[in-house]
Amino acid sequence: MALINPQNETQETYLFEAYLDSVKHIYVLLKAINFRDNAICFATDNGLKVTVEDSKCVQASAFIQKEVFQRYELNDEQVAFKVNLTVLVECLNIFGGSATALKMRYQGYGAPLIMLLEEGGVITDCSIRTLEPEDILDFNFQAANVLNKIIFRSECLKDIFAELDSSSDLIEMILSPDPPYFRITTSGTAGDTTIDIPKHSDMIETFQCTTLATSRYKLSHVKPSVKSLIVSQKVSIRTDDRGVLCFQYMIPADNYTCFIEFC
Repeated sequence: MALINPQNETQETYLFEAYLDSVKHIYVLLKAINFRDNAICFATDNGLKVTVEDSKCVQASAFIQKEVFQRYELNDEQVAFKVNLTVLVECLNIFGGSATALKMRYQGYGAPLIMLLEEGGVITDCSIRTLEPEDILDFNFQAANVLNKIIFRSECLKDIFAELDSSSDLIEMILSPDPPYFRITTSGTAGDTTIDIPKHSDMIETFQCTTLATSRYKLSHVKPSVKSLIVSQKVSIRTDDRGVLCFQYMIPADNYTCFIEFC
């Protein structure tokens, strides 16, 4: 990987520059939230956050901690830009393997996102046009306002979602400190499907419900989160006092855990 070694110095000054010796984890994370073409990238002192929105009512964010990168340099408090996520994901997979090293650079407003990818001594230089980021919806999902929280083993929740009637327009979720504890219901052309999961089920690692909460959501808004579910180990399901639903997926990345949050 010496051709794009993170220690190689360049004369240009970049607002953001990062190096990974394997694109495996960042590719998995970004592909999981790629249900819309465009994304807003935020580089902060804590790491890289990539956010996708749909119709100002669904939002998914992938969080890649600074420590996941072998090199991570930021020359501003925060750097933000809009990029075509579909193109970015395709570039990350250009060699089709996880042994691909990546150096990414962003010089500032109006400049493209530059990605150098190397595998087996072959280097590909990708330049992706960036746009000015628009404002994204602030769901203001705060821990202090969370009424109910359940942590599932992802494999189990994936099986539950597979049983739901995909012809249904809505999905109803009931979380309660008393039976049925956690109930998911869909109603479609094949009839009603109801799944009850008791709080002491082997599927559940944590069950913290303080009040009965019944909420309905469009199934089409929940479906894109299944891509994140498939690659995660655990998932936290939370609802707050406004009825906002938040899935937080925990995804292993070598010695670290990365997150995808889906509201």
